[in-house]
Amino acid sequence: MTTPAFAAEAAAILPELQALRRELHRTPELGLQLPETQRRVLGELDPLGLEITLGERLSSIVAVLRGGRPGPTVLLRGDMDALPVVEQTGLDFASANGNMHACGHDLHTAGLVGAARLLAAHRDELAGDVVFMFQPGEEGHGGAKIMLDEGLLDASGQKPVAAYGIHVAPGPFGVFATRVGAAAAGSNELTITVRGRGGHGSQPHQVLDPVPVAAEIVLALQTFATRRFDVFDPIVLSVTQLEGSDAVNVIPETVTLRATVRTLSAESRRRVAEEAPRLAEHIAAAHGLTAEAVFDEQYPVTLNDPEATEETLAWLGEAFGEPRVQRMPTPSMGSEDFSYVLDEVPGTFLMLATSPADSDHTAAEFNHSPRVVFDDAVLGDQAAALATLAWRKLASPEGSTVAGDNARGRVSP
Repeated sequence: MTTPAFAAEAAAILPELQALRRELHRTPELGLQLPETQRRVLGELDPLGLEITLGERLSSIVAVLRGGRPGPTVLLRGDMDALPVVEQTGLDFASANGNMHACGHDLHTAGLVGAARLLAAHRDELAGDVVFMFQPGEEGHGGAKIMLDEGLLDASGQKPVAAYGIHVAPGPFGVFATRVGAAAAGSNELTITVRGRGGHGSQPHQVLDPVPVAAEIVLALQTFATRRFDVFDPIVLSVTQLEGSDAVNVIPETVTLRATVRTLSAESRRRVAEEAPRLAEHIAAAHGLTAEAVFDEQYPVTLNDPEATEETLAWLGEAFGEPRVQRMPTPSMGSEDFSYVLDEVPGTFLMLATSPADSDHTAAEFNHSPRVVFDDAVLGDQAAALATLAWRKLASPEGSTVAGDNARGRVSP
C-alpha cells in the first residue's frame, strides 16, 4: 500500500498547528489536571469523528481512529503538561501565568493533533486503528502510568502492536534521533535522614552534630556512583536538596538530604536501592549517629524495541532523507514516563531537534530552561513523522497479520 504524502499534506495545515501550539504556550497548565488544555484539544479533535474517552483521575484524552480496513492497533503519544518555570524568552506568545512549556509539550500536543488530522483524512485506506494518547502529568506525576491503569491499552478493543512518541529538544533543526535499547534513563529519588542530638552552635562537643555526617555522606555518594558502577552501565546521582536547622546558631537534631538517581538498567537500580542506604547507615554509625534511607523508584528506563526502532529509522529515512535521521550514540540521562508504555508495548521513543534554523544550536538553552526556544515550524514534520510511523506499521506484513481474524471482531470500548 502506498504511503500518503504526509509531509506535503502537513505543510498545508502547518499554520493551524502553529496557532494551536502558540495558544497552548500562552496558557500552560501543570500536573494531572489540565482542563483548558483538554478543552482546546477536544475542540480540535471534534471534527475528526474519533472515539473519545476522557480520564477519571486526570484530564487525559484517549482518541481512537477506526481505519476502513481490518488490522491491528498502533498507539501515538503526546504529553500536554508544563513546568513551574517563569518564562524569559521574550516571545510575543510567551506565558504570563508563572508557568512555562519549557519542555516542548505544547509542540507534542499540537503535533499529535496534526497526526490525527493527517490519518483521519485517509481513514478509508487505513489497515487498522490508531490510538492517540494525549497525556497530562509527565513532569514527575506519572500520568502515563495512570492512563495505563485506566485502560489505555484496551481503548481500541485490542492491545497495540506498537507505540511511538516524539520529544523535541534543541539541536540542528528537523533532525530525528533515536537508538535501539535504552533511550532515556530511569529516574529515582533517594532520601536520607541523618539523626543526631541537637543543641547550641557554640557547644558542638555537647551534641551529636548531623551536619558534618550528612556532608560526608554527600561526598561518599559521589565516590559510590563513580567507583561502584561499570562505566558502560553508569548511574548519575546528584544530591540536590539539604535541609538542616532553621537558625544559624542551632545545631539541628536531623539533616535530610535528597538526591535524584538516574540509571540505565534494572540491575543498577537494584544495586543503588540496596547499597546506598547501607553506605549512609554505616557512615552515620561511625560517628555515633543513625541514618534512615528511602529509595523511591519512579520512572523505569525507556527501552526502545530493537525491531520497531530499526523500522523507525528506515521509515523516517525514506520519508525525510537519510541525513535527517541519526542514531543516538548514547542514551539521555533524562527520564521519560513513556517508559511505562514501552514496558507494555514494543515501540520507539525518539527526539526531534527544533532549534531555530538561523540560530547557533550548539549554544541553545536546553529543555527546562526559562529561555529555551523551540521553532514550531517543525510541527509539520513532527505530525507527518507520527502519521508515517502509524501508517507504515499498520501496512507492514507483520502488522497486517498480528490481529488476524480478531481485528474483524473488534469490540468498541
